[in-house]
Amino acid sequence: MAAVNPSVFLLTVNGQIEGANFPEYDNLYCKYCYVYGHDWNTTSGLEEGITQITCKGSLSNHLIWNFPLETTFKSTSPSGWPQLVVSVYGPDVFGNDVVRGYGATHIPITPGQHSRTIPMFVPEPTWRLQKFTSWLLGRRPEYTDPKVVAQGEGRGVTRVRSQGFVTASFHIMTKDMKKLGYDTGTSSTQPD
Repeated sequence: MAAVNPSVFLLTVNGQIEGANFPEYDNLYCKYCYVYGHDWNTTSGLEEGITQITCKGSLSNHLIWNFPLETTFKSTSPSGWPQLVVSVYGPDVFGNDVVRGYGATHIPITPGQHSRTIPMFVPEPTWRLQKFTSWLLGRRPEYTDPKVVAQGEGRGVTRVRSQGFVTASFHIMTKDMKKLGYDTGTSSTQPD
């Protein structure tokens, strides 16, 4: 029996991390996780994952992962709407896995098909001596918790450099948002 007055709404995210464009690098893999508010919970699916390693084709700089995303969230409030955080890693000249980029995007709020291009960045050392020693020792600056990328606190003092893009596609479905008084409208990219 369905509830007449639901107390929660559901957000279902299906899609994929399609690939990336990092012209200077090859043999990369991607880790992902979701960041969301205190009122949110996952009801099914994975909250984090890791792709396979992929390399560029002979005619393109594009890396292809086509890694599936399938997660359902529940909440009573849209505050803290989920974000997808991606971290890309690959080998340096010494064969150590180092971060090649961090990025985040909010999960689209409107039901339907969506595509996002996520700009990526890497933390940079503040001094030239730090830059040289990090290159020499193979220990580049990186975040201990990549979820910090989706949060505003403490990021104002971090020096970063833009580097590459990751593409992701989403198919969004919601349930009971209108019954709770939230109008998500319709997607402009939704097929007729």
